[in-house]
Amino acid sequence: MEANFPSTGRLPAAFLTPGSSSFMDFLGVHRPEMLPRNRQLPAQGVIEAPHGTTIVAATFTGGVVLAGDRRATMGNVIAQRDIEKVFPADEYSAVGIAGTAGLAVEMVKLFQLELEHFEKVEGVSLSLEGKANRLSTMIRSNLGMAMQGLAVVPLFAGWDVDRQKGRIFSYDVTGGRSEEHGYAATGSGSLFARGALKKLFRENLTEEQAATLVVQALYDAADDDSATGGPDLARRIYPIVTVITDEGFRKLTDAEAAEVVRAIHERRLEEPDGPRAGLL
Repeated sequence: MEANFPSTGRLPAAFLTPGSSSFMDFLGVHRPEMLPRNRQLPAQGVIEAPHGTTIVAATFTGGVVLAGDRRATMGNVIAQRDIEKVFPADEYSAVGIAGTAGLAVEMVKLFQLELEHFEKVEGVSLSLEGKANRLSTMIRSNLGMAMQGLAVVPLFAGWDVDRQKGRIFSYDVTGGRSEEHGYAATGSGSLFARGALKKLFRENLTEEQAATLVVQALYDAADDDSATGGPDLARRIYPIVTVITDEGFRKLTDAEAAEVVRAIHERRLEEPDGPRAGLL
């Protein structure tokens, strides 16, 4: 949020007035025009904009993995080959975006501010359940845009400090929230990714196995969904893979992601359709 500070260097009164611990409520009172839901849209018609897919997640013993492919499309055109769709929400959670890319990235930034603002005002972090609820409210406020083709459907995952385990939450365009157990997928390739996850997931995976699992799922999604981009070995563009444990959020480096991708690629030269159930 941009602020025009007076020449005295003091903060405006809005920043010094007690109020809600919600940053969205703060914007709604003092700068409502900055909220995405208050933008003026054309009276009718669907707006063409780059869309991002596909996001997948899986739990393992000690945490959760959240990953996404790198392709953004606009109709039948590849708008971008190396878009990032997975972001840290705070120290112990992350959000992956599917849907209208630009609007989704803006929503993630607002969500990050929402969590940071709450922690600064209240002195404690929101519970993972609370974070999931806040994101649900933000998605619901975007319903008007969603009806004109500007939908945002994220996947939220994190380490639950209270329950001491990784958890995954999925959403629909109306803000409806569901907790997923074991694995989840969203985006245009989610049907194929979920099939791969269902085939390969098992309890008590290691972190390395879970990372391999989600990349296998993205491979299968890219195999059948043109909007999902598979690993691009020639351009060295690999899926974004993130891990959240009791030590916090961590993104796999390009070298780490490349190692996972190359191992899968070598196996797929022998088995193009991927491993059978239970064999990562």
